[in-house]
Amino acid sequence: MHNNPYNPYYMKDGYGREIEYLRISVTDRCNLRCKYCMPDGIKWIPMEEILSFEEIEAVVRCGARLGLKSVRLTGGEPLTRRGIEDLVKMIKDTEGIGRVSITTNGVLLKEKLPELLSAGLDAVNISLDTLNRERYKEITGCDALGSVLEVIDEAVNSGIRTKINVVSLGSVEEELLSITSLAKDRALDVRFIEMMPIGRGKSSSYFDHRSLLFKLKELYPELIMDMEPHGSGPAVYFKIPGFKGSIGLISSIHFKFCDSCNRVRLTSRGVLKLCLCYEDGTDLREILRSGLPDREKEEKLTQAIRDAILRKPRFHSFENAADITESAFMNGIGG
Repeated sequence: MHNNPYNPYYMKDGYGREIEYLRISVTDRCNLRCKYCMPDGIKWIPMEEILSFEEIEAVVRCGARLGLKSVRLTGGEPLTRRGIEDLVKMIKDTEGIGRVSITTNGVLLKEKLPELLSAGLDAVNISLDTLNRERYKEITGCDALGSVLEVIDEAVNSGIRTKINVVSLGSVEEELLSITSLAKDRALDVRFIEMMPIGRGKSSSYFDHRSLLFKLKELYPELIMDMEPHGSGPAVYFKIPGFKGSIGLISSIHFKFCDSCNRVRLTSRGVLKLCLCYEDGTDLREILRSGLPDREKEEKLTQAIRDAILRKPRFHSFENAADITESAFMNGIGG
């Protein structure tokens, strides 16, 4: 049953999909330099162009009135944004929002975790593409694998829902699949994510998830589907007998999930994006900074969100490079 106190209906797009999940990029900045995401020399967005916490809260409040229930904070690296735990609490306290989560590279998580938990954070996704220290340094430009592995255990032990996000890079097969071992003795999800061909991802090599699934089944012959709910995302989950955690696949290209897409994205500049494949979006910052009286501004913002969602495209076209119109790097859009 839908329990939104503002609106008894789910918010649906033009194809009848229930849109209940908002991903918010709070910054384009990051403390790592992953080759497929943020190369050296990239230009930062001026801070005055990035939404304030109060502006983000206003968007969330209007979205909640329409039926949004789940919010994920992303970046760049969201933990580099000063006071991020305050934003978590602001969103968590918004009527209608039931779940607040964050995606992080984990480097700053150790010092931030207690405050984030106190603020009401429900779940954390930690990005980690290899368990090989030298390979980690090569991918990220930083020697931080040990501290990330340490904070993964701290997060699991704290009781917060923990997932590991692994971009399926074209690395050594055994190295990639070794990350499944994190789910053996830990109650967490290891999720493999197929590289999307936008930004630096256009020129990056990655594993086709059809091949990856075959290798997983070869490595774990007793692999079975896991039908338990794991959150708001599109991953398909599998269970390995004897493992405490689960293995997930997010396969945007080879196992297309557009029919069940339930999300929209807010960039750090305040553009509401409807699909990662296309440059199209609605500028909410313009409304937020219009100088209109608060009530009129909120009504206009709510209407703009509703109108944008009705324009959400039916499918992405990642399988056809000529149809992709998004040219921005992922750190500018939000993961």
